Amino acid sequence: MVDSKGVLHTGRTDLNAFKLQYAVDTDRHTLADACRDADVFIGLSGPNVMTVNMLNSMAANPIVFALSNPDPEIAPAVALAARDDLLMATGRSDYPNQINNVLGFPFLFRGALDVRARCINNEMLKAAVYALAELAREPVPTEVLTAYNIDSLTFGKHYIIPTPFDPRLRERVPLAVSKAAIASGVARLPLPL
Repeated sequence: MVDSKGVLHTGRTDLNAFKLQYAVDTDRHTLADACRDADVFIGLSGPNVMTVNMLNSMAANPIVFALSNPDPEIAPAVALAARDDLLMATGRSDYPNQINNVLGFPFLFRGALDVRARCINNEMLKAAVYALAELAREPVPTEVLTAYNIDSLTFGKHYIIPTPFDPRLRERVPLAVSKAAIASGVARLPLPL
């Protein structure tokens, strides 16, 4: 894990209690060090903090989720030009693989509300994730293709998660969340008919 000053490592004296619990004993101290031979980069920080050199130092077939908005940690055009084995996602709707909370929160809350769940627990969160993963592997409805003005969309490098305009989200994710709430004992009502 990296913050604005580098890797959260045990040699740092500036870490607060929250960061200290993630500190590791390592000789890698910079973001560039952390990227070397890494399989995955998940950026939640700010624009253009990842360089092409950092990307190129990653392991084969890297996964890069550059989620800073509106400008990602590395521009998709730059990243994809540098690596053809890259699986890339951003938080933006104008690039493939938009990772956005709009895919989860409304449907997670709908599922919780439908059964009047006492809380939102890990089982419910996992159920939402699995529902999204299943949808991504199914044929994409015509209305989604029309909304994005494309001819086809199938699971793969450029489509790993359903799009926000997929109408199936409204049905599948809340139902999965409701069932998980019931199974985990936090629901106060049965599934609505």
